[in-house]
Amino acid sequence: MRNQYLLALLSAFLLWLGWPPVPYSSPILLIAFLPLLIAVENIIRNQTYIKKGKKIFFTAGLTAVLWNTASIYWVYNSISAVMPWYIAIFISLIPFLLGSLLMTLAFRLYYQMRKKTSIILSLFGLMAFWISYEYLHQSWDLAFPWMTLGNGFSNFHQLIQWYEFTGVYGGTVWIWLSNILIFLLYLNKKEMNILAKPRTITIILALLLLIPSSYSVIRYMTYEEHINPSQIVTVQPNIDPFGKFGHISPEEQLQTLMQLSKSVAKPNTEFFIWPETALSQRGDFDEEDFRSTSTFDSLINFLNDYKNGNVLSGIESYRLYNDKRTNTAREVGPNLYKDNFNAATLVDVSSKLQFYHKSKLVPGVEQMPFGTAINFLKPLFSAFGGTTGGYGKQDKPSVFYSQSGIGAAPVICYESIWGNYVAQYIQQGAQFIAIITNDGWWGNTSGKDQHLDYAKLRAIENRRWVARSANTGISGFINQRGDIIQKTDWWVPAALTQEINLSEELTIYTKNGDILAYLGLLGALLATLTFFKKSKTSNFIK
Repeated sequence: MRNQYLLALLSAFLLWLGWPPVPYSSPILLIAFLPLLIAVENIIRNQTYIKKGKKIFFTAGLTAVLWNTASIYWVYNSISAVMPWYIAIFISLIPFLLGSLLMTLAFRLYYQMRKKTSIILSLFGLMAFWISYEYLHQSWDLAFPWMTLGNGFSNFHQLIQWYEFTGVYGGTVWIWLSNILIFLLYLNKKEMNILAKPRTITIILALLLLIPSSYSVIRYMTYEEHINPSQIVTVQPNIDPFGKFGHISPEEQLQTLMQLSKSVAKPNTEFFIWPETALSQRGDFDEEDFRSTSTFDSLINFLNDYKNGNVLSGIESYRLYNDKRTNTAREVGPNLYKDNFNAATLVDVSSKLQFYHKSKLVPGVEQMPFGTAINFLKPLFSAFGGTTGGYGKQDKPSVFYSQSGIGAAPVICYESIWGNYVAQYIQQGAQFIAIITNDGWWGNTSGKDQHLDYAKLRAIENRRWVARSANTGISGFINQRGDIIQKTDWWVPAALTQEINLSEELTIYTKNGDILAYLGLLGALLATLTFFKKSKTSNFIK
């Protein structure tokens, strides 16, 4: 087994090396699973091994845990900053191990399928099981789709311009098909697979690698944006998130935002993008009463210098009800209930005031998964400035519209890693994407760089500019090809201005969403039907 574990370690290293933020390394992912597939095959074919399913589980699990943990180690950084290290380690194990467990289950199901049917069908079953894990991990209460395989190509976006058709699941399929075909070539070389013809496989592999990448490079070189300019400012106030609700007063924070905005603004600036929770006060803002606050007055005075100006900002807000109309509303008095929100607002000089409530909430920090099942995570809420009962949310995205009719997608932090969710903004008329975030919780780790890289995928999928405002960095602008046109440094106050091109066209992905994920779910369902077949030992050498 020692050799099998070494192969598993090699796969973990290749997967980590190909993952963002290492630049231009993502093609490694096209071969990264090969050592693990070889290790699993060696276990299956070894006649002396017993409990092969258990051995495969631990071998695949070794790869998954090491790769997953090495890529999202920064989760520990954010938790350890507000809790003792031993508690931080314990809580960090949830994202480290949960995703790894789901990855590992895909390989365990693959082994179960191998006992019932041919190796080729089983390998395609493995791909379907993996896609199903990715879909589950973006859909349930513990959703964390950070490690979806297709995200890996965000560090080499010139190769995946075709995400405008498939989204990130196209990348997942591409990676798995490449690994499977190379694995079949390996088996042929070792004379371990009599069904596959090497020449045919080689041709299919060459086409699989060349056609998407060639199309992508041509598309990248020839893509032209329709000219429809709008002047945008994005602001990075660089306010320490751990001091935001302490020694830095809300008035000081607002002044910093306005001064930075003015330093780069032009008379024709149409949007000022401020980061997540940029507008705050002790006790948060009542959305019904926001117009009567001094903060709102300051915003209106600020906008008087900009004829078509709008402030799109994060805000800590709440709403009061006379009944418990949502699951997250907490009773604060007789017949009085309160919902707190991590929200965004659009302010202009008209009487119109728009709010959006973050929908994709961070498990354990902004929402309590599965009700009260894991109440031990409640201390995280107060540590990160949230509420002990969790935030309220809205069911679907909504678009902010300026007085001039420009539609902006207010994407708050964590939401930007959901391709299908961001596409819903575009379906509703958003002409550009405004990502507002506060990545300062993670410190100067690769988490902030990965988060920026993933924003490039949303630009390509929807062919929309992205204006990104991050409290401590990295803020910037990304064009419709996924190029980062401007960006700030980490942990410095800054403001950028950029003329972007608005777009109203819808890509195939924007219209249809994650069709490949649904096909993967169907494939996994069909694959499980083979479990009911009578076992045939001969299938292990097919």
